[in-house]
Amino acid sequence: MRAALVEARATSTSDDVPVGAVVVRDGRIIGRGRNQRELLQDPTAHAEILAITAAAAEVGHWRLERCTLYVTLEPCAMCAGAIVLARIPRVVFGAPDPKAGAAGSVMNVASDPRLNHRAVLDSGCLRDECAEVLREFFRRLRSSKGDVDADRTQG
Repeated sequence: MRAALVEARATSTSDDVPVGAVVVRDGRIIGRGRNQRELLQDPTAHAEILAITAAAAEVGHWRLERCTLYVTLEPCAMCAGAIVLARIPRVVFGAPDPKAGAAGSVMNVASDPRLNHRAVLDSGCLRDECAEVLREFFRRLRSSKGDVDADRTQG
């Protein structure tokens, strides 16, 4: 999770919400990602999607079995869907997302028993530290812009 936090903090040079993700296989990071939605003007450029794409390229296959995804914020519906489709068996996330979380907060796409794959979810890893990175970002955004869209989250 510390490596995912490094990725999240690296978004400080853009207007992207600071979320970071890493994919680990056999104790080695094989994919890294950070939110780049604003930077790339791409609605799919979430940290998890970019980390999953990098990991699949590294292993040469779309199935990311034996992998764990670490992400600083609970995945949204799009990212949870990608987790299911990539067959990632385990997801560890830091801060919950009470507005858009799809790994237990609002819905649970990642572990829905109706789907053909389910991920084991571990929440709260370095929760306070992950949440503080987000709180600081929104504090800075409010002070620089006067106000912030209350609904602005990762997704």
